[in-house]
Amino acid sequence: MRNMIRGAAALATAAVAVIALSGTATSAPADAWAGCPDGAVCIYPENQNPAVKPTHIYHAYGAHNLSNQVGRHWVLNNQTGGASANLCTGYNGAGCGDRIAAHTGVYADLGPINSIRLNRP
Repeated sequence: MRNMIRGAAALATAAVAVIALSGTATSAPADAWAGCPDGAVCIYPENQNPAVKPTHIYHAYGAHNLSNQVGRHWVLNNQTGGASANLCTGYNGAGCGDRIAAHTGVYADLGPINSIRLNRP
């Protein structure tokens, strides 16, 4: 009986910890820019002006292929340390345009854009 009570108490403690951590993880960080977390590049819904809540958030360096992104979208580069991003007409980061500097955004037609590339500083 004593072991059952200890097991139930341990399970309850673990459940409370998971709930507490999940609540913290879902809140926007204080240093988010228009809902884009610090260190990320974000794409917002078509014609959302001003940018409020991103639909796509990218953290990893390298190319990320896009699909079903047409019309004008805000793309915010909220990366740190001088990291840049590019919008590219080809898949896998080919045919990239001008760099988007850190802490800068562009309002671009993503119709001809097939990938976005996050560059190390």
